[in-house]
Amino acid sequence: MKRYLFIAAFSLTAAALHAQQNLNTPEDAVRYATGNLNGTARFRAMSGAFGALGGDMSAINVNPAGSAIFNYNTATISLTNYNIRNKSDYFGTGTKDTDSSLELNQLGAVFVYNNTKENATLKKFAIAFNYENTDNLDNSFFSAGYNPNNSIDQYFLRYANGIGNEGGIYLSTLNNSYYEDLSFIDQQAFLGYNAYIFNPDTSSPENTTYSSNVPAGPYYNENSISTRGYNGKVAFNFAMQIENWLYLGANLNAHFTDYIKTSSLYEDYANPTTGLEAVRFNNRRYTYGGGFSFNVGAIAKATESLRFGLAYESPTWYRLQDEITQNIIARYNGSNVVTDPGITFILDDYGLKTPGKYTGSLAYIFGGSGLISFDYSLKDYSQTKYTSNGYGSINSELENSLDMASEFRVGAEYRIKFVSLRGGYRYEQSPYKNGYTVGDLTGWSAGLGFAFNNSRLDLAYSYFERKSNAPLLTAGLTDSARINSSNNNVTLSYTLDL
Repeated sequence: MKRYLFIAAFSLTAAALHAQQNLNTPEDAVRYATGNLNGTARFRAMSGAFGALGGDMSAINVNPAGSAIFNYNTATISLTNYNIRNKSDYFGTGTKDTDSSLELNQLGAVFVYNNTKENATLKKFAIAFNYENTDNLDNSFFSAGYNPNNSIDQYFLRYANGIGNEGGIYLSTLNNSYYEDLSFIDQQAFLGYNAYIFNPDTSSPENTTYSSNVPAGPYYNENSISTRGYNGKVAFNFAMQIENWLYLGANLNAHFTDYIKTSSLYEDYANPTTGLEAVRFNNRRYTYGGGFSFNVGAIAKATESLRFGLAYESPTWYRLQDEITQNIIARYNGSNVVTDPGITFILDDYGLKTPGKYTGSLAYIFGGSGLISFDYSLKDYSQTKYTSNGYGSINSELENSLDMASEFRVGAEYRIKFVSLRGGYRYEQSPYKNGYTVGDLTGWSAGLGFAFNNSRLDLAYSYFERKSNAPLLTAGLTDSARINSSNNNVTLSYTLDL
């Protein structure tokens, strides 16, 4: 018998779940494989083109040899205001949403040890550490419109009728089981059943096939998504200067992530002939964990003005965990039917490996008046993969859908006494072969720097935009809203020579 109201009989608010199917998608992996341009104001004002320059705390994340360019012990702290505007198009209906946040996004210091021996091969070495918010994940968007063909029933029927060679769920299980005792697959069927989204084909307890109870379309959808969190990194750096022309360096990086995605999908029906009038499906997913990577790099002076850089960033090996909370509300025959288990499930942890990255750089310095710098990077996103068991099909999809992508950055700086003028441009190819699921990124930046004795104050504005797809659900109802994201960021940094 269906229950109009489901309340968990246990006082525990969390339980362990060993799901028959992992919850991750290729899009989840791509979120960690792609990053963003963050760091100090000087670094951002020049669009991160620092691979052959060094001398900036954020530059060591591009090329770890850059810390040996510093002449003095130096510390930098940076604060950024993030603002994102999302325009959504869902079957011809346009909506807008915005999000903003203020973060301490960078903090680091370098300690330089000069060799006083005039003819020494090793001129100096440097030790540094730098924290950066490598990707601010605060975002929100809202999409709405009429879907002419597909309904939310496709999501729940997919699980109720079974996936692949697995048969459907028994009707007796739906009628007699507690939500917390079910696998993730069966939980989705349980929610859909108690929301009157589908009916059993027969009344037999052994029934395993189900049909939709959703009225004929079109179907009005509203999808509200809010994300909060960050990907962070602490780099422990060592670098050295050999003779007067060669700089070598390496980083050991500790990564950590904290990410919450809250979604609410609403659907209603113009002609509720079956008694089902509307459905709201709410999900909250909390992902957290950490990882490890390393960098190596070199900078060579061809002349006093011309520099070359070469760097390698290893894959990042993550260990992650998810916590899931769900509930569903249906409007049926004029009454609200609420199914809210009130339980957060902690899933088994899993491994993820993101691709490595190669960067070549060129910089030309015009005496003490200015400079121009170029960075070119390559990353093979098809090497992204989950390293835990049970992800074979998703890893195949990642390999088949992702591609090698390049990134180009150019930056310039011109100094007038104690004032520096800066600008930059960046372009990143889509990580997808189709170039559409996540599109290319283009951005530009500008900034100012003011020097005061042994300190400096830097201000930067950076802008970039990118288009992407946002599917309503991970299965069944995978029709996507097209999102055009515009990012406007302002960064303020203070640098002190210690």
